Amino acid sequence: MIVTVQSTGISAADVIAVARADAHVEISPEALEAMATSRAIVDGIEASGRPVYGVSTGFGALANTSIEPSRRAELQHALIRSHAAGIGAPMPREVVRAMMLLRVRSLALGRSGVRPILAQGLVDLLNHDITPWVPEHGSLGASGDLAPLAHCALVLLGEGWVLAKDGSRIAGSEALRGAGLRPLELAAKEGLALINGTDGMLGMLLLAIADAGHLFAMADVTAALAIEAMLGSERPFLPELHDIRPHPGQAASAANIHRLLQNSAVMDSHRDDLAHAVQDAYSMRCAPQVAGAARDTLDFVVTVSGRELVSVVDNPVVLPDGRVESTGNFHGAPLGFAADYLAIAAAEVGAIAERRVDRLLDVTRSRELPPFLSPDAGVNSGLMIAQYTAAGIVAENRRLASPASVDSLPTSGMQEDHVSMGWAAAKKLRIVLDNLTSLLAVELLSAVRGLQLRAPLVPSPAGRAAVAAVEPFAGAPGPDLFLAPVLEQARSVVAGPSLRAEIEKAVGPLR
Repeated sequence: MIVTVQSTGISAADVIAVARADAHVEISPEALEAMATSRAIVDGIEASGRPVYGVSTGFGALANTSIEPSRRAELQHALIRSHAAGIGAPMPREVVRAMMLLRVRSLALGRSGVRPILAQGLVDLLNHDITPWVPEHGSLGASGDLAPLAHCALVLLGEGWVLAKDGSRIAGSEALRGAGLRPLELAAKEGLALINGTDGMLGMLLLAIADAGHLFAMADVTAALAIEAMLGSERPFLPELHDIRPHPGQAASAANIHRLLQNSAVMDSHRDDLAHAVQDAYSMRCAPQVAGAARDTLDFVVTVSGRELVSVVDNPVVLPDGRVESTGNFHGAPLGFAADYLAIAAAEVGAIAERRVDRLLDVTRSRELPPFLSPDAGVNSGLMIAQYTAAGIVAENRRLASPASVDSLPTSGMQEDHVSMGWAAAKKLRIVLDNLTSLLAVELLSAVRGLQLRAPLVPSPAGRAAVAAVEPFAGAPGPDLFLAPVLEQARSVVAGPSLRAEIEKAVGPLR
């Protein structure tokens, strides 16, 4: 696959393709021309001697310090070295690749005043699978992701660190040599243009959007399986009950769950028994209201990220009429707010899933399933401790759902006196989603155990597909197993596309 960076930007799908599928990257002729035109304006300004931030001055609190023309290239190199000040474990490869592609996108819009060779240098790193070592701590989300982007830029200069294939750290110069690439020399403004922007935050948010979209659909699957195993009612998911509260995400989630519960002998066994349950518990009956609200939250986040994908987030910006103007477009508040909002939603999708797990395991509430889903409870503990694990993860997600975007601290001698913390918000969102994967894995395993224990009743097509996916590594109900590897494999089932594809084959596309 080839992703072509245009002068109008790129798509979210392009970012995922480069970050996760190693798509080849090219720059369109129109984007190269836009960069060259913008650079000509900067060259003219530099020749005229007019003071411009980041071209002929220092940075941040040093913005009023004039830089001699003979030292302006040195200024750009010094900027990259000093700002590559991160600390901690390296960011995942997919995040760094997304960030680099988004920086190419930003430069290709033709408002940064850089030579095309700079954007091509980043493309060369991507296409030669050179991933800068970017420490996890360093960005405050304004002026954008300065430190993480500086760690990327430093490799372009033949310095800094690179993440080797085995996870170790090697010198940037060694990585360039091995790929047959030469270090770049920066001209006026180019160092600043390489590091000023929201690319790290946006990259993580786009990856999270892709993950959340899949996980929210899988949350409907695991909820339906748990409801089926607990002999719950399908009636709360009838479409007419959701038409009267027209939240689109709720309607989609309810439609999924209702469809997943059809053609089930388990459901048929009590469908017409009006004394069976007047009302199911909230964790069953209100599943679409919670998961649907999360879907609507995700739609908002998609809208925000879409706007950012076509935004100029550099500072200063070079306008087509020759002006160079300072902006605040690097401030990550829109992305930080969106990431925090999605983390809250994802945490609650996990929280309600854990409540269904607890109900499945409780003999007093599971409608005649054995304690902890063990046919020989007492000697065996069944899934008792899997629910402990889920409860611990829910508690962690609650802590992580506290918003990072309200934690501004002033920096740079009070020049940068309000920051977004968008990097931290996006980073913890990724942890919340990874935790949600684990919570849905516990629910999947518990629901499958419950359906197995309802034999000889035949479950729904979705239930049969889930049993077929889980039984090969979890077995049938019986003596206790070493659960950790079982849960790991259940996580893989939840995160992967196969189970959803098998279910959709049987019941049609999920919304």
